[in-house]
Amino acid sequence: MSFLNEVKRHNVDAFGYQIHVAEMGEGPLVLFVHGFPESWYSWRNQLPALAAAGYRAAAIDVRGYGSSAAPEGLDAYRLIDLAADCVGVVEALGETTATIVGHDWGSPIAAAAARLRPDVFTAMALLSVPYDARNSHRPSETFASFSETEEFYITYFQEPGRAEAEITKNPRRWLEGFYFSASGDCPPPEPGQTSMGFVASGGLLSDRFSYPSGPLDWMTDDDLDFYVGEFDRAGFTGGLNRYRCIDHDWVDLRPWHHAPIVQPSLFIGGEKDGPTLWGAGAISRFSETLPGIRGTHILEGAGHWLQQEAADQVNDLLLEFIEGLS
Repeated sequence: MSFLNEVKRHNVDAFGYQIHVAEMGEGPLVLFVHGFPESWYSWRNQLPALAAAGYRAAAIDVRGYGSSAAPEGLDAYRLIDLAADCVGVVEALGETTATIVGHDWGSPIAAAAARLRPDVFTAMALLSVPYDARNSHRPSETFASFSETEEFYITYFQEPGRAEAEITKNPRRWLEGFYFSASGDCPPPEPGQTSMGFVASGGLLSDRFSYPSGPLDWMTDDDLDFYVGEFDRAGFTGGLNRYRCIDHDWVDLRPWHHAPIVQPSLFIGGEKDGPTLWGAGAISRFSETLPGIRGTHILEGAGHWLQQEAADQVNDLLLEFIEGLS
């Protein structure tokens, strides 16, 4: 893991909250924001590529993860607070502007940061989860309507302690199954089988996980061990509390109802990525919701972890987008 010896890791004060930052390179700042259940380490393929191209590439541990602050109380994980952390990191790094890049939950965090502080985040790239402006539908009710007989995983995550009890029985095995099942390498469900994103009554999310039969090109045992170590330190509650704030966000973002994000933007999704597939309607509205969109790219064969599964393609698209900003 020579990469870990090359990256600079430190903690910064983001307006009163400690946020862990891993960075490489010098130049215009590009801030990377991860999702669940991940880490700054999810951007291990992007940091050196952007640093080599003349950028200051910085990836954070979102609050609740790794070495960042993990405040108690689920309402501390609202989008508006996580966006504030991003603004605070930019200031703590001595910069005034940045391009922000988010994946999975990092995508809504990046979008919130760009929407609230366009003066700071002058461009935005979203991976996996497309931007959709706030609307009139309460999120918890929308997700609960996805199935009459089973729970969508976001609904399953709502009750504090419930998912934690499942995961902590064997965190390494749970993470391995979650990562593989959402990847492009996982075989599709057999006819009549339900996606891993739904939980049967009285069941566990992991009941429908699949597991790799051999080494993965995009995640080694050492990579998996790194993630496991980070969650051994921080636990899972901080990350899961993000899901538990979806209705708080809907209230907080009332002033931005139907608001577009006008900065230059980029979207990258995976052909086999659940959130990209579910978000097809949002992608079709980009001309209205992201009037500054410079490109929408769906990567063939890629699943949810596309910046790891298709690192070279993602790096090329990010660099083309960022270099085109000037």
